[in-house]
Amino acid sequence: MPRFLVKDASKHIGEKVRVCGWVNARRAHGKILFIDLRDISGIMQVVFIPSNKEVYELAEKLRPEWVVEIIGQIVKRPENMVNPKIETGQVEMSVESLKVLSESETLPLSIEGDGYKIGEEIRMKYRYLDLRRERMKRNIIVRHKIIKFIRDFLDKENFAEIETPILTKSTPEGARDYIVPSRLQAGKFYALPQSPQQYKQLLMAGGFERYFQIARCLRDEDPRGDRQPEFTQLDLEMSFVEKEDVMDLTERLLISIVKNLFPDKKIQEIPFPIIEYKDAMKKYKTDRPDLRKDKKDKDLLAFCWIINFPFFEKGPSEAGYPEGKWTFTHNPFSAAKPEFREDLLNKKNIENILTSQYDIALNGLEVGGGSIRNYRPEALEKVFEIMGYKKEEIHGKFGHMLEAFKYGAPPHGGIAWGLDRLVSLLLDEPNIREVIAFPKTGDGRDLMMDFPSEVDKNQLKELHIKIDLSGLKIGSKRQSKKPAKKIKK
Repeated sequence: MPRFLVKDASKHIGEKVRVCGWVNARRAHGKILFIDLRDISGIMQVVFIPSNKEVYELAEKLRPEWVVEIIGQIVKRPENMVNPKIETGQVEMSVESLKVLSESETLPLSIEGDGYKIGEEIRMKYRYLDLRRERMKRNIIVRHKIIKFIRDFLDKENFAEIETPILTKSTPEGARDYIVPSRLQAGKFYALPQSPQQYKQLLMAGGFERYFQIARCLRDEDPRGDRQPEFTQLDLEMSFVEKEDVMDLTERLLISIVKNLFPDKKIQEIPFPIIEYKDAMKKYKTDRPDLRKDKKDKDLLAFCWIINFPFFEKGPSEAGYPEGKWTFTHNPFSAAKPEFREDLLNKKNIENILTSQYDIALNGLEVGGGSIRNYRPEALEKVFEIMGYKKEEIHGKFGHMLEAFKYGAPPHGGIAWGLDRLVSLLLDEPNIREVIAFPKTGDGRDLMMDFPSEVDKNQLKELHIKIDLSGLKIGSKRQSKKPAKKIKK
């Protein structure tokens, strides 16, 4: 007999069906026993009567969170017993057979309610239990629906979804790389991708013209509030476009997501306002202003674009950049605005060069950023020269990009959204950990599986690695005092 989801019960009145799930609650009214059976789709009332002695006696042993399989008939509830609060409130199941698939000990945390008042550490330690919470289940399912909507939308816009490597090359892109030792190439390392930035530009050189990916990104950054060491981007790139084309596509997609999946929310202004970086900093003191006219209205969405960022800034050495030299403000692969291209090629007027970067903010938080790219090798090389790199360093780290752009690369540009942040804002959640199935703590620990952890000495020996903790004080969490540089795509 096939399994039915409980949400479909009202479609099968009078039929015998099989359902499976968890005992959400158990109660007795006189000699009649009731359980609320919960599965991924919802909750349904199940009725046990004493005349079915064997099943009834087994039902008396049921406890919350036991996993059961039940076969029975779907019947209408009496008029005075209808529960309008749940989707299956007009029906119930009259049980014929019951099988206990798994018993449960008393849970170490309550899964009733929203869980906000429960300590985050215990919620993360028992995340698989926390995910049974209705709010968390809703968050993960809505996240899935957003991603599916994005995929369907971009498919209709002639984009191809293309996966890019997780093992890649360590290059200076702004944040610290997570590095992976190579067993077969002793003393050499892979890096985990900070983003698919270089690969997506190489796909444009490969002639794909419209690429997207729901991409995992990994950055070894110091602890910072609402950040994760690994996170998810919507990453896309387009050939033969200007910034207005990328911004228009992004805007249409965001508007469609809100209208189709969040109809109760209102976008304050369409088209989205466009603000110059210098004006945003002067008026709002930030490049991600909160433009909501009523900041108490959680259903009000105020999107805005920020454009015309400075290309370079001077700052301290971070993530491998030379001390006191120029570095990029957003992305070294961005193109200068057309009126500054000669300045870039001649390495003059550096402090005034503006980049083609565009960011999108929502209710005071940045949710995406992108740019039109440098697709001419000589222009990209000048960016790294301005930053203080010698030719041999540039070609050692980025020679593959410079080489690719010699063979007829198209003009191109793109954008990346922080999907975790966007989803958390649309769901009115206080942080991104509430919309990630298995998040880590602010300092990058997984409390559920208890890692980072030590590895076997034989593994280290195979990888030709020795651990030196001589400079680390016992019990300390030695960290750089300087935060890793923020990078936008």
